[in-house]
Amino acid sequence: MSEQSNLPATHGAHDNHGGEVDYATRDERGRYILPLEEHTPRITDIDPRAAKRAERQVAWLFTLGGACLAGGVAAYVAFDSRELISVPTIGRVSASNFWLGTLIGLGSFFIGAAAIHWARRLMPGEEAVDHRHPLRGDEQSRASAIEQFKRGAAESGFLSRPLVRRTMLGAMALFPLPLVVLLGDLGPSPKEKLRHTMWGDKRMTRIVNQGSGELVRPEDMAVGGLINAIPEGLERIQEETGTQNERAKSSIILVRMNPSEIKAQQGEGWDYEGILAYSKICTHVGCPISLYQQRTHALLCPCHQSTFDLSDAGRVVFGPAARHMPQLRLGVDAEGYLVALGDFAEPVGPSFWERG
Repeated sequence: MSEQSNLPATHGAHDNHGGEVDYATRDERGRYILPLEEHTPRITDIDPRAAKRAERQVAWLFTLGGACLAGGVAAYVAFDSRELISVPTIGRVSASNFWLGTLIGLGSFFIGAAAIHWARRLMPGEEAVDHRHPLRGDEQSRASAIEQFKRGAAESGFLSRPLVRRTMLGAMALFPLPLVVLLGDLGPSPKEKLRHTMWGDKRMTRIVNQGSGELVRPEDMAVGGLINAIPEGLERIQEETGTQNERAKSSIILVRMNPSEIKAQQGEGWDYEGILAYSKICTHVGCPISLYQQRTHALLCPCHQSTFDLSDAGRVVFGPAARHMPQLRLGVDAEGYLVALGDFAEPVGPSFWERG
């Protein structure tokens, strides 16, 4: 191990433990030299059999690390994403995610342990002092640095211990494999999936109060009120697909204000008697929103404080969001229930790089 020293020429310096250091000598520039402890040889320095045993231990740790990483990928492919297992203290979790995370963690641990064991048992363990010097040295210093690098590489055993070298390279080659698999599982571009929601499945889709589960009538809403809502039939879709993807896209908020207070909408006559419907998903990074200020008609995102004016077509008035909140056209059906008259005119959720 190498230390750099540039100690001031003053008395009364202290070591890392708070004790006073007794400097014995100075170098040619008058700087005090920190005395180093006498090097005690390790058993691997004097016993070739111990060194060989440590080499095999390092190789086994690298091998275990690579095997765990490969096993994580295999488990991710083998288990269905909807298959659940019970884990103590955690509960019911996805078997695929559990084994992938566990084996990646173990693989990273074994590779790290192998590197530490290699450094502590087989690499040179002597301490040395190297004084600081200007950033760019002269040609002689640079040649000396290159020579030291080559000597260090030789002393590390990377070239002379092929078992360690090969197992390390194998483990490190497998290390990025789980990450590649995870990236590939991100699926296709979200552009088309976010462009279509359940609100566009029918010409008129009834609106359900998310809290009570009841269909919404216009008279259920008072001026200044807000209702979190979902499309009728959403629960059935969730049961069929086993996911909440459609809920994430189709959740909306309903607000009611005096029609005279509506400054602008995203289409002609998109409110119904002052009732407006907007996506519940912030256009910044997709946080759900329902913090509504009645007096200013401002909708505030709790994540990054993006603020939208719902009386002015959901326009952004503050914060990092770059797009207004998507709006639904509203009406009532023959039975007097509030309905959406089609899908959003644009993709819901956060902006992404493919969107023009």
